[in-house]
Amino acid sequence: MKRQYLLPIFLLLQILFVKVLAFFPEIVERFYSNGLYVFTSSIERRFFGLFPFSVGDVLYGLLIFYLVISIWKTRKTWRSQWKHHLLKVMGGLSLFYFLFHLLWGFNYYRMPLFEKMQIQRKYSDADLFAFTEKLISKTNEIHFKITQNKNSKVSNPYSQDSIFSMTQNGYDNLAKEHPFFKYKIPSIKQSLFSLPLTYMGFGGYLNPFTNESQVNYKLPMYGFPNVVCHEMAHQIGYASESECNFIGFMAGIKNDDLYFQYAAYSSALRYCLENVFLKDEAKFKMFKATVHPGILKNYKESELFWKQYDTIIDKGFHAFYDQFLKANQQKDGLESYSKFVDLLINYYKGKELR
Repeated sequence: MKRQYLLPIFLLLQILFVKVLAFFPEIVERFYSNGLYVFTSSIERRFFGLFPFSVGDVLYGLLIFYLVISIWKTRKTWRSQWKHHLLKVMGGLSLFYFLFHLLWGFNYYRMPLFEKMQIQRKYSDADLFAFTEKLISKTNEIHFKITQNKNSKVSNPYSQDSIFSMTQNGYDNLAKEHPFFKYKIPSIKQSLFSLPLTYMGFGGYLNPFTNESQVNYKLPMYGFPNVVCHEMAHQIGYASESECNFIGFMAGIKNDDLYFQYAAYSSALRYCLENVFLKDEAKFKMFKATVHPGILKNYKESELFWKQYDTIIDKGFHAFYDQFLKANQQKDGLESYSKFVDLLINYYKGKELR
């Protein structure tokens, strides 16, 4: 067999292996997520965390540059040598696919968090309304502690580097209650691609090849801590967006700092209010009237921020990422972000917030 066929065949075998592995989440949980991944991710964060800039973004930039040059150089030979070029592309995809899953991607197939923590998935409208009411009360409370004025929006006074450091406190407190959420060896960076990320409609991402948390530094600061907590949840091996929203929320409210608590509570409240709106518009209007005007001003601040970057670009990337999530065990696609409300309501049923 010619060598040029080996990597493309290996790609097909990998895809088959991943499809089969998806039926054995307990094996992934035990041997990968709590085994190999813990080892590889700690090495990556320890090494790449030494650099003050995003190494992953630099590598992506070099890769994009290489691809553009390669396409340009081979533009005249694609018709005559299409088979050779196709095999070369499939070989590159094979290596990419292998490294992606080895270094992080198998976490998509681990045991779902609702099973791990024995949390129910379904809830009634009454459960949603009761939790939203409780969440409004708590968010109003934290908001007033910070502003001492119901009408003032929250302005986070910390630098982004300070927030990166302060986030550890919330995860340390959370790990006392749930040891499997322990976070060690921080590697959190401002993304060099923050402007493109903003146009794409993303607040951050985890680089699966360097295990760096990449955070969009252009985001409104009041919610910045919540985004950092979310990306750190990806670093400890949780791939589901809904689960990372849930873990990030808990790390935020467990933080001793009020601004972290506010970022988490206000974000969760927005998701819950959106769900209430879909269920009962009259109930939504009633709930909204009880939310402090200052909190609504923060929501408006976020809305205006994203509106100025709203183009066809973000719609295209959202469509792509929606399909990517669906192909990786998240059947709800981008809607999975809001599915963490299911976890919130059922986890905190009968429990006090914080």
